[in-house]
Amino acid sequence: MSGRVASHVEKLPFSGIRKFFDVANEMEGAISLGVGEPDFETPWHIREEAVYRLEHGRTAYTANAGDLELRREISRYLRRKYGLEYDPRDQICVTVGGSEGIDLAMRAVINPGDEVMVVDPGYVAYIPCVLLAGGVPAVIPARAERRFRVRAEDVEAAVTPRTKALVINYPCNPTGAVLEKEDLAALAEVVRRHDLLLISDETYSELTYTETGHVSIASLPGMAERTIYLSSFSKAFSMTGWRLGYACGPAEILSAMVKIHQYVIMCAPTVSQHAGIEALRNGDASVEAMRKEYDQRRRVMVSGFRRMGMDCFEPQGAFYVFPSIQKTGLTSEEFCNRLLREQKLAVVPGTAFGESGEGYVRCSYAYSIESLREALGRIEKFIGQFSRLGIERKA
Repeated sequence: MSGRVASHVEKLPFSGIRKFFDVANEMEGAISLGVGEPDFETPWHIREEAVYRLEHGRTAYTANAGDLELRREISRYLRRKYGLEYDPRDQICVTVGGSEGIDLAMRAVINPGDEVMVVDPGYVAYIPCVLLAGGVPAVIPARAERRFRVRAEDVEAAVTPRTKALVINYPCNPTGAVLEKEDLAALAEVVRRHDLLLISDETYSELTYTETGHVSIASLPGMAERTIYLSSFSKAFSMTGWRLGYACGPAEILSAMVKIHQYVIMCAPTVSQHAGIEALRNGDASVEAMRKEYDQRRRVMVSGFRRMGMDCFEPQGAFYVFPSIQKTGLTSEEFCNRLLREQKLAVVPGTAFGESGEGYVRCSYAYSIESLREALGRIEKFIGQFSRLGIERKA
């Protein structure tokens, strides 16, 4: 019997992030800088709260949209951090990680044939989720010479009568680029003028290294009513396996998202939700300690690549660097395959994040400084063979 798998699903590629990680995981002596997962343990006070809830049998379903106490805490958190105002009763949905939020947002607003603008390079899930919802991705390139920031004029040029929404992610996975207030204001003007929806994935907001810090586009005039705000506990609180995120936005859209969530998920894991309440209430000090450590690692990585003579954009957020490997003459895929084979080091080809990622690789620095220095040493050995191509080491 043929044709058992839906054709649009058959055409979807598997994630390019996992490919090299899976190989490295089975290779003795290999180091992987491939997966964006904090190496910190979830802070003890958060784990302790989860243990307490388990011991007292607090494991029943919550409301579909999430435990109301958690939604209230999310509302308070976003108000004090970013000046956002969301009603916990009908404008917040607790999701199974940030990934479910992306999927729910797409399915709730996209009609078949709607165009959705997606920044390239960008997180691997956006385009597949657009396609699975029946939409048509419209790729907006973000170039290194523009600090990998999407420009309002490029968005303006890509708008057509079928354009429904724009997806942005900042700090950005994979580049570490941030959008500052002037960038956001220009994008907001285009979004308002064309009456578009905005899906804003701000999962890495706590891991921003600029002096001004993170600004949410939903806080700008006229944007709250047209923005679906997405975030997660995974990165800031080192809670990846807890699978806890949230979506906020206009009540009409959140109602639609909860409807889908109700049928396919029921509710996010109850124990994780209780842990999330503790994280938001008492987690600021732990988040700041982790942010400072990531900042130190960021500097080690950028200086290491530049010392080798490789061009490396300085990320302003998240925990990734996105160095150029163009001087080697290899494609991103070739570079990663050979680096893994010859030096037992796994990084992710830039093309896993879109065509504009060709000529780059993504390296996560969510690892110890000792591991990062060992990884940099292996990369330096590898690129030594390409010195004739113009890679000059710096003192």
